[in-house]
Amino acid sequence: MLSIIVPCYNEEATLPLFVAAVEQVNETMQEPLEYIFINDGSTDKTLTVIKSLYQKYPEKVRFLSFSRNFGKEAALYAGLKSAQGELVTVMDADLQDPPELLPDMVHLIRQGEYDCIGTRRTDREGEPKIRSFFAKTFYRLVNRIGQTEMVDGARDFRMMTRQMVDAVLELTEYNRFSKGIFSWVGFKTKYLSYENRERAAGETSWSFWSLFKYSIDGIVNFSEAPLNIASIIGGIACVGSVVALLFIVIRALLFGDPTAGWPSLVSILLFVSGMQLLCIGIIGKYIGKIFLETKRRPIYLIKETEKDIEERKTIQN
Repeated sequence: MLSIIVPCYNEEATLPLFVAAVEQVNETMQEPLEYIFINDGSTDKTLTVIKSLYQKYPEKVRFLSFSRNFGKEAALYAGLKSAQGELVTVMDADLQDPPELLPDMVHLIRQGEYDCIGTRRTDREGEPKIRSFFAKTFYRLVNRIGQTEMVDGARDFRMMTRQMVDAVLELTEYNRFSKGIFSWVGFKTKYLSYENRERAAGETSWSFWSLFKYSIDGIVNFSEAPLNIASIIGGIACVGSVVALLFIVIRALLFGDPTAGWPSLVSILLFVSGMQLLCIGIIGKYIGKIFLETKRRPIYLIKETEKDIEERKTIQN
């Protein structure tokens, strides 16, 4: 069976289109499917639409509805834990992940050579230029300073074997960055390329600021380079302070102690203080991650599933 995990946040307009597109593709594949919709605290009628899809396809559709919005990473993890298929696919409901790639993915992965068939965009057509610039910069930076390679343009849309899914589930960390986790666990992966697509309907919930914070989490989760940079900055500041102190002492011995130079002194103090605050902020980011991990809070909380609907029907009967 092929399990299709679909994280949903305010996707009421796209869900019927998504299921119709996948069902049309599956007419050629003839694969037993299960849809696992994760309602990530949506504020629109997403849950209502999911329930209607469950009524239409009771043998195929399953869902988890969170008690609030826990984020896409939590939704992905919940979907992977619930998936029962020998093959597991992660897809977005907005149809930016082409369902017509599914037959090729199934064919390639069942040949036995690959454990994962991923997808990547060959371009970012239609995306704001500033957003594309920062995205490319992020991949260049994280691949240079991190030990886990991340493919530029790679999507969460991928098909994995049961063995790889079980390996991903062994990483139970609270601070999750799936693109890095998929790479970190290893396993042989082949990427299929396709041109960028616009959303089928609705609006994205990912703002520039959300993506920026997400990229910072990716760097912190898979690289110690920021801590090393903070140490280097501190060392340079210490050496510079010693050199400046020697210069001041020697100048005072040779030429006296003039009162001039206060502006430069204040500038140096502000510069060093700024570097200290920057380093403290970097260290604080890592300490904050440690703090959240030590709390051992659940990654998500479930409010309702399709089993609750069946239980209510049983009670009514």
